[in-house]
Amino acid sequence: MAQQTQSVSFPGASGATLAARLDAPAERPRAYALFAHCFTCSKDTKAATYISTALAERGIAVLRFDFTGLGGSEGDFANTNFSSNIGDLVAAAAHLRKNYRAPAILIGHSLGGTAMLAAAQKIPETLAVATIGSPYDPDHVLGLLKDSLGAIQAEGEALVEIAGREFRIKKQFLDDIQGRKLDDTVARLGRALMVMHSPRDTIVDIDNAAKIFLAAKHPKSFVSLDPADHLLSRREDAFYAGQLLAAWAERYLDVKPSEIPAPPPGKVFVRETREGKFTNQVFVGRHVIRADEPVAAGGLDTGLSPYDLLCAALGACTAITLRLYADLKGIPLERVSVELKHEKIHATDCAECETKEGKIDRIERLIGLEGALDSAQRQKLLEIANKCPVHRTLHSEVVIPTRLSG
Repeated sequence: MAQQTQSVSFPGASGATLAARLDAPAERPRAYALFAHCFTCSKDTKAATYISTALAERGIAVLRFDFTGLGGSEGDFANTNFSSNIGDLVAAAAHLRKNYRAPAILIGHSLGGTAMLAAAQKIPETLAVATIGSPYDPDHVLGLLKDSLGAIQAEGEALVEIAGREFRIKKQFLDDIQGRKLDDTVARLGRALMVMHSPRDTIVDIDNAAKIFLAAKHPKSFVSLDPADHLLSRREDAFYAGQLLAAWAERYLDVKPSEIPAPPPGKVFVRETREGKFTNQVFVGRHVIRADEPVAAGGLDTGLSPYDLLCAALGACTAITLRLYADLKGIPLERVSVELKHEKIHATDCAECETKEGKIDRIERLIGLEGALDSAQRQKLLEIANKCPVHRTLHSEVVIPTRLSG
């Protein structure tokens, strides 16, 4: 159903107030998920935003937050480390458990994914864990600090530039992360695992994904995010990861079909996502699709255009009607395919049209029929195609009463 985002806050492991966003469906969520961002990133990265949106579309609420000292959260980043990140994750899960419901799904990007693997055992309600571009060993992040390691060791701390921003790193961070291995942790995970990684990741080599995958026990899955970069900086890559993750997570939720939020039978619900100028979610029963416009028309091309949906309705109705008729009459129709094209044409260019002025809508429909059919059967099926319910609706008078809700 429709979704909403609200700002929330909670105390982290050190007591500092952490800033968070809760992306949730308008209806009662099927489950809750917890998202951990990458090293020195924030809860508002494209990966965090799109993945949370995708899960909320499927009825799963997602809490994404800034680790201590980052983004809108309080505290001093210099006093944090890998252990404190794990503590913040456990605190976030406790906040969900107390105020909503404990997270069933844990998702982490880059070092956030590695931290999620370590935190999973401390969040017993977890059913599934997903990592995105995550290092196998936490000390992989030391590669980002290699030019400053000597200064940190000698002086006890140093200012380090990461992704164009300066961060103060203390020696305690190095001491905490060095030599920390997750072999046994991953092997004893005891939850479903999805490892997502791009072979083009230049920050965390894809060999890390192989190590995580091989160390884990089944059920486990691997998805290549090619051609994405480490941060999933292209919108389409982040959206792709979110959609795949949402579909995968559903398999591990212990939710009855009757508990899944959905519009009333016979109704279609459409709502803007606010991601792009024309991007909308379309809810039909328990199905969720997207409607959008092509990039050339000012959209993001994340879904079918309104006229694409109209043609899809006509094409599907045509194929279903022909299948019903063929089975009823014993016609050996093996397969139906329907190709459609919508365009606006000048009425004067249409010899068979009654309208003679302005422009009219023209939908060209090409029907493919497979099977040992004689000419009479093929002609009859063509005749039946013009009697499909959607075809008749398009040719009949349609009344659309419209009013404002609320």
